[in-house]
Amino acid sequence: MPKINNLDEAAEAVLDAQQQKHRLELRGLGTKTGIGNQPVYDACLDVSAMQGIVDYQPEELVLTVRAGTTLSAVEAALDKANQMLAFEPADLSALLKSKSTGTIGGVLATNLSGPRRLTAGAARDFLLGFDAVSGRGERFKSGGRVMKNVT
Repeated sequence: MPKINNLDEAAEAVLDAQQQKHRLELRGLGTKTGIGNQPVYDACLDVSAMQGIVDYQPEELVLTVRAGTTLSAVEAALDKANQMLAFEPADLSALLKSKSTGTIGGVLATNLSGPRRLTAGAARDFLLGFDAVSGRGERFKSGGRVMKNVT
C-alpha cells in the first residue's frame, strides 16, 4: 500500500490508477472501515502520513490541517486556547474496537457527527475550504481560508 505524503504524490497515484483503470481506496488510520458496505478496490493509498497543523489562528477561529491529522492532535491544539471544534465528532472507537478516534480527513469524508449535530451542525458545515485531488488525478481548490465576519 503506497504511503502518500503530499497532494502531488496523491495526484500522481490517482492519475496512474485512473490510466490503469484501477479502483482506489483512500485510507488514513482506517478507523471507519467497519462502517457500511466494504469497498471493492484494486489498490489502497495510505494517506495517514499527510498530517500536521499547517496554520492555527485562535483569534480568528481558523484552523488549517492536513487530512491525516488525528482528532486528538486537533483537539489538543484547540484545548490550549480554550477552544473546541464547533461540531462534535462521533467517537466510535469503542464500538469499532479502535485505539484512535480517527483523522480529520476521515471525519469530513464520512461526515459523521455526534449527538450535538442537531443543534451544532455537521462536520462539513464548518469546512471553509480545502485542497484536494479529483478522480482524474487533478489538483483543485474549493472555498477559502478565512471566514468573513458576517452579522
